[in-house]
Order: sequence, then C-alpha cells, then structure tokens
Amino acid sequence: MKKIGVVLSGCGVRDGSEIHEAVFTLLAIDRQGCEAVCMAPDAEFPVTNHLTMQECGEKRNMLVESARIARGNIHDIATVKAADLDAIIFPGGFGAAKNLCDFAMKGAAATVQPEVSRLLKEMAAAGKPIGAVCIAPALIAAVLGREYAPTVTIGNDAGTAAEIDKTGATHQDCAVTELVIDEKNKLVTSPAYMLANRIIDVAEGINKCVREVIKLI
Repeated sequence: MKKIGVVLSGCGVRDGSEIHEAVFTLLAIDRQGCEAVCMAPDAEFPVTNHLTMQECGEKRNMLVESARIARGNIHDIATVKAADLDAIIFPGGFGAAKNLCDFAMKGAAATVQPEVSRLLKEMAAAGKPIGAVCIAPALIAAVLGREYAPTVTIGNDAGTAAEIDKTGATHQDCAVTELVIDEKNKLVTSPAYMLANRIIDVAEGINKCVREVIKLI
C-alpha cells in the first residue's frame, strides 16, 4: 500500500491546519487505496480563540493538537524520512503559513521550520510527488523556489502571488475546484479555502489534488 505523508500544523483554521481540508485530504487518500501517514512538528505555537478570532496569549503544541485530527495516529515529523513515504501532501490553514513557516508575516523572506524544510527537500530530491492546498503552496515556494522554480497556485490573491513569485517559484491563477500540476517537479496545488465559499468546492478540489498526486507516484 502506498504511503502518503500528511503534514499538519495544529487543529483549527486560524492557528493550525484547516480541519475540513485535513479531513478531506485523509478521506481522499483512503479512497485511493493508500495509507495516510500523519505528522507534525513537536513545537509550540500561539493559540487563537476561534470564537473571537483573536490570539488569547496561550501556547499549545503542534504535534499534540494535530493528534486531534489524526485520532492519535501521528508522528513527530523529525522521525520521518523521504524513504518512508511515496508522496506527501500539505493541507492549508493559517498554521501552514504561521507555524510551519512564517510566510504570513515575512512573505518571500520566510524561514521554514527546520524539520519541515528537511523533509520537503528530501522528497523533492528523491523525485517523489508533493501536494499542497490553500496557503500551503506558499510554504512549498519558500523551501523549493530558488532551486526548483516550481509552478504553484493559491488561487488568485495578487499580493500572495507576488510574494510567491519573489521566492523563485511561479504563481498561476486557478479556479477553486481546479488545480495546477507542475509535472517536472511532480507538484500538485489547489486553492481550497483561499477561494472557496462552499465546503463542497473544497472537497472537489482536494479530491482532484490527491488523485493527481497519487498518479505521479
């Protein structure tokens, strides 16, 4: 059975993984007859109250919070190597741009959590497929932009696209239920909640993204 890594960043759209996107990713992987391997960094992040949408001064652990989505079946990303996986997918949510990296604050000058960067570079060097949705393609651009010049999409937000282009990657506008496939780099990206107003559109885009990632294995 093919093993597909799923990199999580917490539990909640404002400070971690977007829960719908994460669950649709896991469901799509299972539908394709593959095994999802959930992982997250063992590191703290500032918590946002999802009722008020304000930071509340509390900190939590990404690995512990991501375990909520993974039902406890999760790995510290530091223990995972490219050799353990056939492909890897990054759901979105602000955690992808605030916890796994700081693109949300620094744009093209973003730094990336070391173990996330390491594994992503290992996957690219091994020629293994990579998928990313919502804002997560910005993370891919921050890590791989200069060396691989990948083509990605986050939808059509001009400001975010401009920062992605500064990394050495190329942004391509894309409709919510569609995707951008960079065949050279075995990279598939889709906008999800960067554009979606309906949960059904998120599901459709992610289903297509996961299917295409697995085709590239």
